[in-house]
Amino acid sequence: METIKKIFKNKPLLKKIGFTLLAYLVFKVLTYVTMPLINPGVLSGMFDNTGFLGIVNSISGNALKNYSVIALGISPYITASIVVQMLQMDIIPALKEWSLEGETGRKKISRLNRYVAIGLAFVQALAMTFAFHTSQTQLFQTGVSDWATANGRNLWFLVYFYMAVVLTAGTAFMIWLADQITLHGIGNGSSMLIVGGIIMAFPGTITSLIQYYIADPSGTALSSYYANQGTWSGYVLFGVTMLLFIVVLVAVTYMQVAVRKIPIQYANRPASAKFKGKSDSNVPLKINSAGVIPVVFSSIILSLPSTVFSYINLGTSASNWLDQIFTYSNPIGFALYIILIFVFTFFYTFIVIRPEQMADNLSKQNAYIPGVRPGYDTEAYITKTLFRITIIGAIYLTIIATLPILASVILGQSFVRIGGTSLLIIVGVSLETARQIETDTQEKAYTGFMR
Repeated sequence: METIKKIFKNKPLLKKIGFTLLAYLVFKVLTYVTMPLINPGVLSGMFDNTGFLGIVNSISGNALKNYSVIALGISPYITASIVVQMLQMDIIPALKEWSLEGETGRKKISRLNRYVAIGLAFVQALAMTFAFHTSQTQLFQTGVSDWATANGRNLWFLVYFYMAVVLTAGTAFMIWLADQITLHGIGNGSSMLIVGGIIMAFPGTITSLIQYYIADPSGTALSSYYANQGTWSGYVLFGVTMLLFIVVLVAVTYMQVAVRKIPIQYANRPASAKFKGKSDSNVPLKINSAGVIPVVFSSIILSLPSTVFSYINLGTSASNWLDQIFTYSNPIGFALYIILIFVFTFFYTFIVIRPEQMADNLSKQNAYIPGVRPGYDTEAYITKTLFRITIIGAIYLTIIATLPILASVILGQSFVRIGGTSLLIIVGVSLETARQIETDTQEKAYTGFMR
């Protein structure tokens, strides 16, 4: 309550919050501005809460489902940022040098992220439009088909190019909007837009649950509904679903802030000299250092083959074989999903946190871990500790990622995402934003030593 009072007393912070909400309003309005030449209604049945298309649609705030001008959202920029970040890890020497150049290097990397994002957006838009048109022959309006095929000509490539340019321009606008939020609003712009897109779809999720369990006897809003809809069991299952969501939300929040502290001491800070500060400190290692990246990568890799091959006319046996391997609900696909999460969790954690670099930094600062020799022994100790907590982090990510799949099987519906990528993103960004707001409110509370 005290923090809320401070927020309303802090006019600069209120302006930042107001600007962020205005940006969200612009974002929401653009999700309804559909692409020209398109019949967006034909795509509504292709999206659900799972799979590659479901992830992209959730991040875009249902813009992809509406096939709006910002259908790709900010996702190409996020992908480009992750790719460039990985290439900095001694893969491309020039990028490694840029990462060590301070502010100048950060500007170069930021500019490269934008160029790569625009290129990815164009390629993705081109491929997506072609794939949707292949699977949905009524995607374009009748006049477009007549123009592209009149007099025996085939000008579909011009239509695809035009659509790709418009969608790429939408992504460029979203990148610009994210930059404005970062400069004038609250939090990191890209993360805030992703969270905004997910939250915008949440009221529709609650409505679908109510229609499924409580009040949709005609079945007009949904293709199916609970057999005992409107009875006490329907109310109980609705309450259980919402309670599970709250419990998982609290658990995810706790795990996102959990850390393992490695104690360290400084050789040049004797404990007897109180004015020089304490001689001991610690290095915090997050239990979930990889964040949401392993779940996103695993979902995309597992869903992408099914999405691509769904637009190709394969035989029945081949389709069944692919479905068994790349579908979460099947045992093989479920096991592969878990394996991918573990692999990417360890891979990304040891890319972000490098034990050899951490040991070298401690040595340069005249710091050491009590009972551990500097150098190789310190590196081995950090590696061993990081490996142990990464196992816990991978198990945690696996539970959160598989909860929606298990919940949909047990509860018989997939309208609410009890866990999954969306919840991890929301909690992570919310915690960072809360820290920034708390910092902004505390800055105004400091007073000088002279009155």
